[in-house]
Amino acid sequence: MPDALNERIEEAPLGEALSERYLAYALSTIMARSLPDVRDGLKPVHRRLIYAMRQLRLDPAAGFKKCARVVGDVIGKFHPHGDVAVYDALVRLAQDFAQRYPLVEGQGNFGNIDGDNAAAMRYTEARLTAVAELLLEGIEEDAVDFRPTYDGEEREPVVLPAAFPNLLANGAAGIAVGMASAIPPHNAAEVCAAAIRLIRHPKASTAELLALMPGPDFPTGGVLAEDPAAIAVAYESGRGSFRLRASWGVERGKHGTWQIVVTEIPYQVPKSRLVEQIATLLADRKLPLLADVRDESTETVRLVLEPRARTIEPAMLMETLFRASALENRITLNMNVLDGGRTPRVTGLRDMLRAWLDHRHEVLERRARHRLAAIERRLEILDGYLAVFLDLDAVIRIIRKEDEPQPMLMRRFSLSATQAEAILNMRLRSLRRLEEMQIREERGRLAKEQREIGALLRSEDRRWQRIAAEIEVVRARFATGALGARRTRIAAAPAAIDVSTEALIEREAVTVILSEKGWIRALKGPVAEPGELRFKEGDRLKTLVNCETTDRLCLFATNGRAYTLHAADVPRGRGDGQPVRLLAELGNADDVVALFLPRARTRYLVAGTGGRGFLVRAEDLGAEKRTGRQVLNLRPDEEALALVPAEGDHVAVLGRSGKLLLFPLVEVPELARGSGVILQRNREGGIAAVKVFRLAEGLSWRQGSRQRTEMNLTPWLGARSQVGRLPPSGFPKSGGFG
Repeated sequence: MPDALNERIEEAPLGEALSERYLAYALSTIMARSLPDVRDGLKPVHRRLIYAMRQLRLDPAAGFKKCARVVGDVIGKFHPHGDVAVYDALVRLAQDFAQRYPLVEGQGNFGNIDGDNAAAMRYTEARLTAVAELLLEGIEEDAVDFRPTYDGEEREPVVLPAAFPNLLANGAAGIAVGMASAIPPHNAAEVCAAAIRLIRHPKASTAELLALMPGPDFPTGGVLAEDPAAIAVAYESGRGSFRLRASWGVERGKHGTWQIVVTEIPYQVPKSRLVEQIATLLADRKLPLLADVRDESTETVRLVLEPRARTIEPAMLMETLFRASALENRITLNMNVLDGGRTPRVTGLRDMLRAWLDHRHEVLERRARHRLAAIERRLEILDGYLAVFLDLDAVIRIIRKEDEPQPMLMRRFSLSATQAEAILNMRLRSLRRLEEMQIREERGRLAKEQREIGALLRSEDRRWQRIAAEIEVVRARFATGALGARRTRIAAAPAAIDVSTEALIEREAVTVILSEKGWIRALKGPVAEPGELRFKEGDRLKTLVNCETTDRLCLFATNGRAYTLHAADVPRGRGDGQPVRLLAELGNADDVVALFLPRARTRYLVAGTGGRGFLVRAEDLGAEKRTGRQVLNLRPDEEALALVPAEGDHVAVLGRSGKLLLFPLVEVPELARGSGVILQRNREGGIAAVKVFRLAEGLSWRQGSRQRTEMNLTPWLGARSQVGRLPPSGFPKSGGFG
């Protein structure tokens, strides 16, 4: 390495270097890429796109230009990133199914609701929309600050004037480092109405604002099925979620037949993937009420769903689809934005509207002062014109004879340098007597405007009245028409519809068979000879359960979790079946302790190898998720040992030390979940077996091929958590009750 470079090497701890660089990356991602500005609702790439298109004069009345030209200008002047990312941002601004109020008007293939990509940027063209013009309104009148671009050769706006409530109207979404933003789109007319309400009643509550803008309004429509109280809490805190469902109706046919037609799908759900998902669920027999799905869409969405039988209730069919498919989607609300000081924070609805209004107030003041300064400059020039018009011949003489006419004009007519320069630059054709009347008329008009602007700047009430009037114009503009009409219907939270599994499955008797190595299958009807069942080499029967296809089985594993298996989901046939881990999410080290059909109003004794246990009700063993429900909390190096019906009045516990303890069942508490209580103290490391029995019937165990029962159990009776004593003679040495 050259000596010059060696002298520049600085040693630093790796942790500090990484933390500094990662913090710089995180701040860059948060402030310059992912989070929108609360004032104009734009991220830097979108703001630069719109400003670059304005510089290219791509206003709504102009012609289109190639998107490649726009992307090239954005990359070269303002945004030194990849062209794909910039073009994707441009495309999204033009998609009417992604943007509630598109900021770009596209010509060509800009993608579709099926999820197809846009054409290459060399084929597509674009220009700004009227909404984008509102965002830029006044930008040339010192309405906002500008800053140098990345290379210092150009200047770009820090924020746009934003006469349109873009953040709430179009929404925003972004994922930064350690934080994210998710703001759904809303109806612009409703947002403007809420903003006007906040201007006239600064202390208006979130509930009052929601009375004017009741919730999101998505470009793809749909039904917002959420409780109003939950919506109010979400907008008050700035965080929450909404349930968005597809819009559907029933089309009746001949002879009592019918079909469901979906006309609107949830926001940001590609239609082709939705149809594919439903078709996959149908092929996997996860939608027993549905017979077929067809996509008959043209420019409008039309998905046809055919029921399996005309006796099925349409609401029940749709409920199964809402639960299983993307016809119901969860929309996140996380109003995390950059405030006026470029600080990320989560804001509620009221604070978000307040920030936009404060920005509009600042823009109004800056535009008013800019206009006032322009008027003052023009009045000064007009006063100079009026001063010389009374003696135009002297002006002409000075210009013709003097080498430096400006100082002479200033002395002769008491003019300022600005006035003298304006007179010298005047065209000869303007030197006529009639011009004086036009000058005086213009001066009077400007003087009146000057007084009005001065009064506006002196009165805060007048400024807020002006802002309210401007917002009212925007509200009226977007209150009607195809773009302004609300698309998403607000509905109450849907009533729970019981989609009974038993009603969807044909009831028949089956035998569920589980092998020692964890393979599970089902055979039709009862098994007459279990010994004749065949298994893989080295495997054998662990347990079999006689049940019906509509039953739900409970699987208890060594990890202390209980899983619910639907008997109808167990593979049928004479093969080996499938691993039980495909039905229940078991770890590689977990094994099955028990598989049984829970009986209602029955208690079970659950115990672990550590010697602890408790009673649990059958109702507390149910778990709808594949991950199951944690029933027995285990300590390190412990496993669940047993889960047996608590049918009896005493408990028999056999420790690993070989000692037997009997105690009353009433000493074991009933819990829904926990570690339990000590059943037997054992220094040798836990227990080996547990059993519930009736004392009057004696304790039974298997001895060889015979069943032995011991009636005289007094020597082993005690209290829970005692050590016990050695079992009676003849007790099996295998460490169990057989």
